[in-house]
Amino acid sequence: MAIEVEMVTVGAIAENCFLARAQGSEKLIVVDPGDEAERILAKAAEMGGEVEAVLLTHTHFDHVGAVAEVARATGAPVYCPEIEVPVLADINSYLLPGFGPFESYAADQTVGGGETLELAGLELDVIFTPGHSPGHVTYSVRDEAAIFSGDVLFQGSVGRTDLPGGDWETLLESIRTLVDSHPPETTVYPGHMGVTTLEAERATNPFLAELAR
Repeated sequence: MAIEVEMVTVGAIAENCFLARAQGSEKLIVVDPGDEAERILAKAAEMGGEVEAVLLTHTHFDHVGAVAEVARATGAPVYCPEIEVPVLADINSYLLPGFGPFESYAADQTVGGGETLELAGLELDVIFTPGHSPGHVTYSVRDEAAIFSGDVLFQGSVGRTDLPGGDWETLLESIRTLVDSHPPETTVYPGHMGVTTLEAERATNPFLAELAR
């Protein structure tokens, strides 16, 4: 099985929304639709697939600003980290100054880590990766060496830990979990910046130096 992934970078904070499926599947998943729903829906139409589910790594506003509109347009259920369901349901109470308003949404399904989802021809393992936010999860594509890492790990950087519920040591352990449980060639589809691999980040990311200690 091979995976097909398209990235749409949206919103004022340049958040990466991903549309993915197994090659040949007529269904799609949408990961973290943060803003500009019309562009995300246009990409889904261009791919010629039906959106089967919307998956959220966490509920910071830049990752969920288009959730309600995408869900309404597609009829797809929204999978949200269980701990962060209240944030998605009242998103305008959790904004930074100068952003929003956005439309809140009541999650259809919850995840917390340990689940396996079968969607768009893919098997996705849900991994609990807190540290950037309290309920953050990563979606790992089984047998494909690919992860949707949200705001845990970036190209040359990592997620910030100065927002409510953030913690550096917790984030570092989450990154360690990903590194230890995936092969070096694993492709990282992050919430911001460019697509990378675990091997590249171990070699060049200054924030990962502590993993070697």
